[in-house]
Amino acid sequence: MEVRPNQTVDNSSTSPEQHRRRAAAAASKQPVSATNAVDTTSVTQRLQKELMALMMSSGDLGVSAFPEGESIFTWIGTIKGGEGTMYEGLSYKLSLRFPLDYPFKPPQVKFETACFHPNVDQFGNICLDILQDKWSSAYDCRTILLSVQSLLGEPNPESPLNTYAAALWNNKEDYRKMVQEQYFGGKTLES
Repeated sequence: MEVRPNQTVDNSSTSPEQHRRRAAAAASKQPVSATNAVDTTSVTQRLQKELMALMMSSGDLGVSAFPEGESIFTWIGTIKGGEGTMYEGLSYKLSLRFPLDYPFKPPQVKFETACFHPNVDQFGNICLDILQDKWSSAYDCRTILLSVQSLLGEPNPESPLNTYAAALWNNKEDYRKMVQEQYFGGKTLES
């Protein structure tokens, strides 16, 4: 008869819930699954569907977006300044990074083109409620781009990321000059 040493397992870092799942899996001889497993297939399908819808309808609206490289989770978007706004005739590049639990969480959206605006900081971060606490899974990429485009012409100076732009907003001539200076003098922002 062969005698084997008693092997002990260090369970000090295992939570009671993890221990119960392992015990249940061992009892049923089923593999233990990760607690936060994400089905990226449904997210990928949703993003592909949004891409097709955007390609079919948005050219006339002055917004577009396409995946950057091989990943469907990282896009480059473009918005044109709306007619009659300080941004008319200008085109801005944005980055969109979709989380693995999209559409339940909003994408991270940033200006890559320098943008002088009360609700855009020097790094391209955007203060827009639908990208934060007012996010809804009903929103899609098209909605996001149109909302950012709308924000260009209708800023919220009461919630500024750029206090100088917010203070200058009511002086249309000086504001327009700063928009042009930032746009034509600015470089693509570092991510």
